[in-house]
Amino acid sequence: MIEKLPALVNSNAALVRRGRWMNAVMLLGIGDQNWIVAIEGGRIASCVREKLRITAFDFAITGDEDAWRKFWQDRPPPMHHDLHALLRIGAIRLEGDVDMLLANMLYLKIMLETLRGKI
Repeated sequence: MIEKLPALVNSNAALVRRGRWMNAVMLLGIGDQNWIVAIEGGRIASCVREKLRITAFDFAITGDEDAWRKFWQDRPPPMHHDLHALLRIGAIRLEGDVDMLLANMLYLKIMLETLRGKI
């Protein structure tokens, strides 16, 4: 499912424009699976699964698989509808350059929401 992320994001001109100043490497942790997402000028340059957590990243958003599954439903249940809500209930964690992450939070929220209903 995460393999769909580059095509979904890169085909959304408004989203790419919103993230046009963002150049970062994000680690997206879904349960025990880690994905390295390279973002260049709001476009996803690459999205690869990492078996070992050895690749350098600017920031990470990690959480348990159940929380992500609920977040990506067409109509997420309460407290699973937003990254802030997931953070509040302790279902996800933020690591690394949190200032960069928070400065681009709206872009990241919309980016991750593009997978809704695509599970």
